[in-house]
Amino acid sequence: MLKARGVEVIFGIPGVHNQEMYRGIEEAGITHVLARHEQGAGFMADGYARATGNPGVAYVITGPGVCNIMTPMGQAYSDSVPMLVISSCLDETSARRGQLHQMKDQRAAAETVCDWSEEARSAEAAYALVDRALAEFTAQRPRPKHLQVPIALLEAEADAAPAKMSHTRQAGVTSTDLTDAVQVLEKARRPLFIFGGGARNGSDSARKLVEKLGAASFCTYAGRGIIGAGDPLYFGSYLAKPGSADVIARADAVIAVGTELAEVDMWRAHLGHDCPMVRVDLDPEVLADPARAEVHVQADAAEFLAGLLEAFERDAGRKTGWTAKEVTTARAKWRSEVDAEYPGVVRVADALRDCLPGDAMIYSDMTQFAYAAKEVWDMPQPGHWHHPYGFGTLGYALPAAIGGAIGRKGKPTVSIMGDYGFHYTMQELGVAVELGLPIPIILWDNGKLGAIEASMVSAQIAPNAVVARNPDFVKLAEAFGAAAVAPKSLAEMQKAVQAALSASGPTLIYVTPAIAD
Repeated sequence: MLKARGVEVIFGIPGVHNQEMYRGIEEAGITHVLARHEQGAGFMADGYARATGNPGVAYVITGPGVCNIMTPMGQAYSDSVPMLVISSCLDETSARRGQLHQMKDQRAAAETVCDWSEEARSAEAAYALVDRALAEFTAQRPRPKHLQVPIALLEAEADAAPAKMSHTRQAGVTSTDLTDAVQVLEKARRPLFIFGGGARNGSDSARKLVEKLGAASFCTYAGRGIIGAGDPLYFGSYLAKPGSADVIARADAVIAVGTELAEVDMWRAHLGHDCPMVRVDLDPEVLADPARAEVHVQADAAEFLAGLLEAFERDAGRKTGWTAKEVTTARAKWRSEVDAEYPGVVRVADALRDCLPGDAMIYSDMTQFAYAAKEVWDMPQPGHWHHPYGFGTLGYALPAAIGGAIGRKGKPTVSIMGDYGFHYTMQELGVAVELGLPIPIILWDNGKLGAIEASMVSAQIAPNAVVARNPDFVKLAEAFGAAAVAPKSLAEMQKAVQAALSASGPTLIYVTPAIAD
């Protein structure tokens, strides 16, 4: 059934409870990737989904398997990633105790970190729930789903699955939606667009639209690449800088497309606008947030932007109230603030960007290097930098990059991790070696939990528990069978990255802040 629905890869770990789910995988023509931990399997499924746009599928066992993948499920929920987790479950839990992998309520536990968690009590129900998940991935905001199947049911014979359902589409944009937005923009002379990750498929329309309207723009971290770096009125991904509120206050219309405007997007309670706002999002919950927009449009961002562009097609263009100078000045100021906050990182990030091909897909972890790079690094195209936004889990980047590399076979994929985050999922390096994936793994080692130390100092707390003993990461990588180098200069780092992209397996590139000196 999964193969017929387009599933090509399953990430997971077999166990005695879920082994029946592995019967027939090879006959169906599906590839199974053996993770070293269920957390790794979940992040691989996440990375695969982000890279391909197709659902990431994971198989896990009852109890601890479900618990271990709940962190990736929570991350996928936060970042709107289509992931289907299928697990086994015990046949009876209310009248028996002491069973292997027993939980009080496994289904309910999983439901706390995903869109829904259901138990199938028949083969027909299992088929229906899989189809429901796949339909919802395309018809509404994509978020992870969990399906559990009792062991006895997995072991039983079953009739074949029904035929594949017809494609389900999201609701289109109405003329009323466009009319209201057009009216706001027709009165504006300093319009400002804010593009989030949900607008990435509408990049072409977005670029033409801001040029046509003389509009300035910001992108959230997840929306980078929607607007080209060469646009003279593009303020970049500096939305989280306090000074961006002053810029936004100078707009006379704000159009926020495909963004939650969440805490992790701007790190303040209010965007800063004092003008009419239009909000466009698939999720009605987002449209009901405290931003209090005057116009709410529940629609696919790409369809909305295409419709809006068509509405202004005959518009000859207008004289904008924004100037390239104010944009350049603001960007230079914010870049210097990032450089002061994370000394040396900006130079390293620039050097890394300059040596990567334009179609490189990057997966980063919760590390100071990524925090700085996400602000100063303009992406050439959208949907090519993935980070654990929102849920903010450590250990994401390596297994997610593995999933991404599997989904984009032959295309460049890069992992950026901090020394502490690498401890969480370093065992998945074995998977990358096993599969011969040419992933450059940039390991930024500042010898501590640097962001936490800085936060403690800022709060006038004596730094405590922020330093852990690290192994020799180069030798560790070599023990897994990976290549490993420790470049001493930015030029050496660039050569190492370029060599790693064409290697026969992963390469750990060990970098410390000293490389920027």
